[in-house]
Amino acid sequence: MNSPETSRGALFDPTFGAGELSALLSDRAWVTAMVEVEGALARAEAKCGVIPAASADAISSVFARIVADGSVDVGALGDAAAAGGNPVIPLVKLLRSEVAATEAGVPGGHVHKGATSQDILDTALMLLCRRSGAHVLASLDEAVLCAEALSRAQRGTPIAGRTLGQQALPTTFGVLAAGWMTALHRASRALFDALDGLPVQLGGAAGTSAALYPHGLDVADILADELGLARQDVPWHTDRTRIALLASALGTAAGAVSKIATDLVFLSSTEVAEVSEGSPGGSSAMPHKRNPVAAIAARAAARRTPGLVATILGSMDHEQQRAAGPWHAEWETLTDLLRLTGGAVARIADSLGGLNVHPDAMARNLDITGGLLLAERVTGALSAHTDNARDLVTAACRSGHRLDEDPGLLEYLPADEIRALLDPAGYLGHAHDIVDRALDTVARGREGTR
Repeated sequence: MNSPETSRGALFDPTFGAGELSALLSDRAWVTAMVEVEGALARAEAKCGVIPAASADAISSVFARIVADGSVDVGALGDAAAAGGNPVIPLVKLLRSEVAATEAGVPGGHVHKGATSQDILDTALMLLCRRSGAHVLASLDEAVLCAEALSRAQRGTPIAGRTLGQQALPTTFGVLAAGWMTALHRASRALFDALDGLPVQLGGAAGTSAALYPHGLDVADILADELGLARQDVPWHTDRTRIALLASALGTAAGAVSKIATDLVFLSSTEVAEVSEGSPGGSSAMPHKRNPVAAIAARAAARRTPGLVATILGSMDHEQQRAAGPWHAEWETLTDLLRLTGGAVARIADSLGGLNVHPDAMARNLDITGGLLLAERVTGALSAHTDNARDLVTAACRSGHRLDEDPGLLEYLPADEIRALLDPAGYLGHAHDIVDRALDTVARGREGTR
C-alpha cells in the first residue's frame, strides 16, 4: 500500500488536471525545499564571513545527499512538528544531527544560523510557488494559443449570441473564442507578475536580523540569488501583500477558466450541440453519452478556488512581528490553490485544444426562432416608413408568424427585403474587427514579455 505522502492526491488530481503539480506541491516537495533553503543559507553566510566556507561546503554536501535520497521520514517529521507548530523546528534538529555525524566537525550552530522558522518556511513556499507557478503559466499560454487558433479559424462563423439565457443577436464563434483568449492572456500576465516578484524571506527572530548583524541584509540578498528568488526589500514576516497578490492572480485565472468551461458545457449540450470535445467522456450506464469531461473537470477545479482566495485574503492580519494562526493558515491553502488553478487551466487547455466546432448546428440554432433573432434589424428598417415600427415588430414576434410573413410588416416592407434583413451574416456589427483587435492585443502582449 502507498504511504500517505505518495498517495495524497493520487486518486483525484489526474481528473482535475493537477497530476504534474502533485509532485511539485507534495509534502516531500515541501521538505526538499526547506532543506534547499537551509543549504543555501549556509552558503550565503559563508560568502559573508558569518560561518567558515568549510562548514558551508560540508552542510551543502550533506543536505544535497538528503535531498537526493529522500531520507527524511515525512510522516515522522509531521508528527514531530505538532509540538512546535511548524516542521522547521524538528527538521533543523534532524539536519544538525546529520551534519554532526560527519567527519567534517561542523558545529550544529552553523546550521540555521540567524534564521527563524518562518524565514525557512516562507522561503520554501516561495520556491514551491515559483516552480509550480511555471507549470500553471505554461498551461495558461497553451490555452491562450488554443483559443487564438479557434478565434482565427472561426472569425466569421455566425453563432447566436445569448443574454440572460435567451438568444439575443448574432455574433461569431470567433468573437466568443477571442474573449476567452484575451481573458486567459490577461490572467497569464497577472500571474507572471505575481510570481516574478516573489522574494526570499530572512529577518530572524523579530524581523531585524539582529543575530546576523552587521551582515544580515547582505546574507538575505545572497540567499535570494542562490535560490533564484527576488531580493527582499525588507523582511515581510507580517506583510502578506505578495501572498495576497499571488492568490488573487491564481483566483482570477481560475475564474477565467470557469467562464470558458461554463460556455463549453452549455454549447456541448445535446440540444445545442454547437461544439464537442475531441475526447469526450462516456458513462458507466448510458452508452450514448459524450460528456465534455475536460471542461467539466476544469469547471469543478475552478469552483473550489474562491474560498481559498478568501482564506488567504482573510489571513492578512498578521499581528505585530509574528502571527499566531494567520501565517499557519496560508501553507496548505496556497499550495491547494496552486494545485487547483493549475489543474483547471490544464484541463481547459485540453478541452480547447481538441474542440470540434459545428457551424451547421450554429446555423440551425440561429434559425430556430424563425428570424426573431434579427427583430432589432427589421425594426430599424421599418422605422424609415412608420413611427410605430417597434410596436409592429413586437406584435409580429408575438403572433407566431415568421417576420417575412406577417401582414403588418408586409404593408411597409416586401418579403424578400425582410428575408434579407433576417440573414445573421449581415448583422454582425464589428465582430471581425473585435477578433482582429483581440488578436493584436495578445500579439503585442507577447512581444512585451520577450
